Amino acid sequence: MRKITTLLAGVLMSATAIHVAQAQDIVVGVSWSNFQEERWKTDEAAIKEALDAAGASYISADAQSSSAKQISDVEALIAQGATALIILAQDSQAIGPAVQAAADEGIPIVGYDRLIDDPRAFYLTFDNVEVGRMQARAVLEAAPKGNYVMIKGSPTDPNADFLREGQQEVLQPAIDAGDIEIVGEAYTDGWLPANAQRNMEQILTANDNNVDAVVASNDGTAGGVVAALTAQGMEGIPVSGQDGDHAALNRVAKGTQTVSVWKDARDLGKAAAEAAVAMANGTEMTDIEGAASWTSPGGTELTAKFLAPVPVTQENLNVVVDAGWISKEDLCQGVENGPAPCN
Repeated sequence: MRKITTLLAGVLMSATAIHVAQAQDIVVGVSWSNFQEERWKTDEAAIKEALDAAGASYISADAQSSSAKQISDVEALIAQGATALIILAQDSQAIGPAVQAAADEGIPIVGYDRLIDDPRAFYLTFDNVEVGRMQARAVLEAAPKGNYVMIKGSPTDPNADFLREGQQEVLQPAIDAGDIEIVGEAYTDGWLPANAQRNMEQILTANDNNVDAVVASNDGTAGGVVAALTAQGMEGIPVSGQDGDHAALNRVAKGTQTVSVWKDARDLGKAAAEAAVAMANGTEMTDIEGAASWTSPGGTELTAKFLAPVPVTQENLNVVVDAGWISKEDLCQGVENGPAPCN
């Protein structure tokens, strides 16, 4: 009996050792398009935490807004032993060779936050059309009439058009009624705040500053817009954004930005890491929790998972503090007689 017990214990220990070894063999390579943006630091921390919990390793590369560099980055991550990839695509079309390189090695891919229009990539993001709706709703409520400017995202990122689709859906009835007019519209190359500021400055000049509201597609572009408005003494007109950047939430508290649609990057990062580990272990993407079939604008049948965003305005600033997303001190810095919790 003792021999049998000892034998069983040995088998269990061997099985456990094999399981741990398998987990330790998982290396998740993350290709960031432009790691300099504030929000990706939060995503990375969540990915690392989830990978640590799974016993997997993390390696990464920053494409620095270069689609060509991103392809070589992915190849380098594969060469370093990545057994799964998480790719934040700089250019949804140009990323194709990197997807093929991974597929040739049998390496699964999570298309992170931005669409990779290829069925071999599991698409994980927030509902960006709904984000666009939320942005437009908040701005329209603050400025139901007047001249509107649309500051869009990068022309190489499909999210820019998903957001714009949602924005237009909400604004169209007011446009049809003659209540609002779109007097300027521009893509923002690379989502860079400096490019958004330059676009906004040009639109202000073209319209003799006759602008009443701005629908900006993320917090970085919103920052550029607010800088342009402030230079003209126009700060405080409605401006939208998204991502819950700390600087943007502080602007919401100050009243220079109307809304930041909060997409809790901690949830997205955790979900990406868990999906990457699962697929590295042989799980089919269709079997990942929350996965569903979704048809891209290009007509590609993809497997996708969408998380729910939350619009943050002066009415509910407590939600980001209560969630530990931002400290009260950072949120309320420089705010006088502001909304809760800054009052």
